[in-house]
Amino acid sequence: MSIALCWLGLLLLFALVPWLGRRLGLIAIVSQLLFGMLGLPLLLWWAAPLGVDAGALLAPQWLHGLYGLAFSLLLGCLLSDVVDLDLQPASLKIALPSFFLPFFCGLAVAFWLLPGLNTLACVAVGLLFALTAIPVLFLYLQHQQYPLGKIRQLLQAAILMDLFCWLIFGLAQGGSQPSTLLWPLLAAGLPLLLKLLQRAWPQLQSARLNGLIFLGLLLLLQQLKLNALLFGIGYLLLLASLRLPLQMPLPAAWLAWLQRWLTVPLILAYGLLQIDWHLAWQGYSWLQFGGLLLLPIVSKLAGNWLGLSWADGQLQSRRGKWRETLLLNTRGLTEIVFLNLLLQQQVINAELYFALMLMGLIATLLPAFAGRPQHSVTQSNTEARSPNEVC
Repeated sequence: MSIALCWLGLLLLFALVPWLGRRLGLIAIVSQLLFGMLGLPLLLWWAAPLGVDAGALLAPQWLHGLYGLAFSLLLGCLLSDVVDLDLQPASLKIALPSFFLPFFCGLAVAFWLLPGLNTLACVAVGLLFALTAIPVLFLYLQHQQYPLGKIRQLLQAAILMDLFCWLIFGLAQGGSQPSTLLWPLLAAGLPLLLKLLQRAWPQLQSARLNGLIFLGLLLLLQQLKLNALLFGIGYLLLLASLRLPLQMPLPAAWLAWLQRWLTVPLILAYGLLQIDWHLAWQGYSWLQFGGLLLLPIVSKLAGNWLGLSWADGQLQSRRGKWRETLLLNTRGLTEIVFLNLLLQQQVINAELYFALMLMGLIATLLPAFAGRPQHSVTQSNTEARSPNEVC
């Protein structure tokens, strides 16, 4: 019972720190990242004399089940963004260099600075160099009062980049373990059956039912340690191609409440508690650690600048382009989910998790100093909605 109370108190702290962060001008996920990286080690140090340590907090079996549920729900929210993708040529022009330049830079860094990694881990490092956090990007764009058209363009670019990320990792993981591909791919074909059934029985045409089936299968495959990621991407892309609607089985307000009070705090705390804070700084040399902190940010900024220049030409001011370059470098929630997936599957170790989480925190803080754009807002930002209303 004491461990359950400790978790309750920890989740409450993670959920309440955004209130303090708002007074400092920080968005919620940045406040939670700062608390996780800086406050959690202090809490563990203070609680050590009471016999509460990271191992004891991670031991209960009920926690693993709760974590699996929270992880599946949050992953489902992020993946469901691809259903709403309405591709614009400018978004594709932004996404291609913004993704592939840091991705190949990450591959080079993994082979050069981290020679002990296997091929799948090297691919994962490259992907962590390249991804952009869709939810955090949307919050920044809304906070900085961007016009609706620009919000859509940048969000579509971010969705494409994250879609590349999830798809490449799913294929790379399946290529190393072909036996794990069969059931996820069969499950991903379920929308074909849903289409036939809904033609015969129109009363089954329910966006909420499609969302319930999606989340249920995602949780099942994740618990069975099959490739839930590849299933999720395949299912949603097929759903979109068949023009079948998707809606999360819970109301948006409930999902927002769960995100604030459960899913994000639990996933963030669960990952960070697996770090040995005494050894986290010692796992790599200064060259390796500095490279993992700086090179993802520098390569991503270079890719973002090239993509924005290709999409907009000379129409945009340097100051505006620099601001959007910083915005597309945000990591936040998407990186947390991906890092936890890699750590859970033992693709990366806790030291690499710590270094890349710290990198993500720095990258996510940078847009907070960019200031607001000077252009006028042609439409109310209250009309703009995220690709996913919760995440």
